[in-house]
Amino acid sequence: MTTHFPFDNSYATLPERFFTRQSPAAVAAPKLIAANRPLADRLGLTLAADDEALARIFAGNEMPEGAAPLAQVYAGHQFGGWSPQLGDGRAVMIGEVVAPDGARFDIQLKGAGRTPYSRMGDGRAWLGPVLREYIVSEAMAALGIPTTRALAAVETGEIVLREGRMPGAVFTRVASSHIRVGTFQFFAARDDTEALQALLDHTIARHYPEADGPTGLLKSVVAAQAKLIAAWMGVGFIHGVMNTDNMTLSGETIDYGPCALMDAYHPETVFSSIDQFGRYAYANQPQIGAWNLAQLATSLLPLMPDRDAAIESFTEIVNGFAGRFDDAWHHVLRAKLGLATEEEEDVSLAFDLLNRMAQGGADFTRTFRALSSATPEDAAEAFEAPAAFTPWFEAYKTRLTRETRPVAERVTAMQAANPALIPRNHRVEEAIQAAVQGDYAPFHRLNDALADPFTDRPEIEDLQQPPTETERVRQTFCGT
Repeated sequence: MTTHFPFDNSYATLPERFFTRQSPAAVAAPKLIAANRPLADRLGLTLAADDEALARIFAGNEMPEGAAPLAQVYAGHQFGGWSPQLGDGRAVMIGEVVAPDGARFDIQLKGAGRTPYSRMGDGRAWLGPVLREYIVSEAMAALGIPTTRALAAVETGEIVLREGRMPGAVFTRVASSHIRVGTFQFFAARDDTEALQALLDHTIARHYPEADGPTGLLKSVVAAQAKLIAAWMGVGFIHGVMNTDNMTLSGETIDYGPCALMDAYHPETVFSSIDQFGRYAYANQPQIGAWNLAQLATSLLPLMPDRDAAIESFTEIVNGFAGRFDDAWHHVLRAKLGLATEEEEDVSLAFDLLNRMAQGGADFTRTFRALSSATPEDAAEAFEAPAAFTPWFEAYKTRLTRETRPVAERVTAMQAANPALIPRNHRVEEAIQAAVQGDYAPFHRLNDALADPFTDRPEIEDLQQPPTETERVRQTFCGT
């Protein structure tokens, strides 16, 4: 059996100024770390049984028939500062496939070598960020959060220089598309309305066929991002680099560089080593989402015949993000608390719990999972100061008396909203450090466990535990 990709490369038909055509740079000694065969089946791919053959393809040493490799160009605001040209500096999209259900996906190799957009970079990736993105993106998919996916990871047999000599690797990312806010910004900044129109038409046809022009697209992306960021907040996810070049038009999570899922809850939590002033802290993510969407709206203005009227309309749409996010976030919180009916004070009840969790040093995941059990009072054990939990729990029990669902049904629904397992930072780092030493067993065990995050299992109890003081990971890194 040979490897086959059902390529149908639509982005490659756009004008040449959208990308640079180039093949990945070959690596010295590719070795397969992991191939996501269930995802390959979902995409309609045929993967060879031979790991060596797969390694050559997923390292970029060989291209499957029908590939049209290219590096995309885009711009973006990075930590609020404008960068007029970014682009795929270490990634090459080898093509698009159409899955058996008709959905279209990009397949991209990260760490595939230098491109015209590399600036001063080497175009390579080291093993740590490759494994982090594999673990966390697949965990997010299992949690039901829109995300890019991990198809494969490969060792290169080469050394990458970062803070030291690191083993090189290549990551294969699958996305509904790699079209970003920054893609629109790139052409808007150059007053290239022809390219903007082509990009608009391509994006609408690909993601929002019901959308009517720039206004319809903006409304659709606002709605998608409101739901996405609320879903992030519901599992304690902190993106870490919410630059406009890392916000997709599809509404998928992309770029897992310095991301993390928090242990102890606090709204100001930051992990990213490059986010020195907390711009992308956990609680700031909704307002940053709105800021990014305002940049998209600005980029769409050249396509509108009446600029003043468009500014008024677009401002209203972007300002509507706050209400859309609140609706989505409140829906997430009610689900996490098992509230099927809606009462005016439900949101205050949820926020009171979050405030007490912050004051009491409570673990985010364990608190909500314990509330989902037959003995919800055990959630107090997730608090460093359990007394902070007791008054809230009394109010919560009173609220539950007004729910009409049977208790067993509520518990089942809550357990489907509150994971038992997340990719905790210390376990991800443990898997990376073991892999650097040649041991991939922790990586594979963690991935296997995270594929079913809503089920308690005795054999993975150690992976569910929050870190001890010595295990705690306080910073995560971009990897470039």
